[in-house]
Amino acid sequence: MAAAQAKSTATIRHYDTIIAPVITEKATLLSEQNKVVFRVADDATKDEIAAAVEALFKVKVTKVNTLVAKGKTKRFRGIKGRRNDVKKAVVTLAEGQSIDVTTGL
Repeated sequence: MAAAQAKSTATIRHYDTIIAPVITEKATLLSEQNKVVFRVADDATKDEIAAAVEALFKVKVTKVNTLVAKGKTKRFRGIKGRRNDVKKAVVTLAEGQSIDVTTGL
């Protein structure tokens, strides 16, 4: 009983795992396929991401795909700089479930 209750309650680590939703044209097209895209912590695993989404949004996750978008090299006034790498997670939800990312937590 205690394990089931601990799984559904959100902890600080869950809030640290999910940084922000990704709201782009491509992510909006994925929402039609019952998928949601989030920026996640660099050290987060697929299991941690699934647990965090289930605890924070009270939905059932069927699959998690992750990717690391490498930062681009940019110039500002002739000085080279580099943007940070970003880890993203494409979370597939169970049939009939959805997350409204515009409302927040």
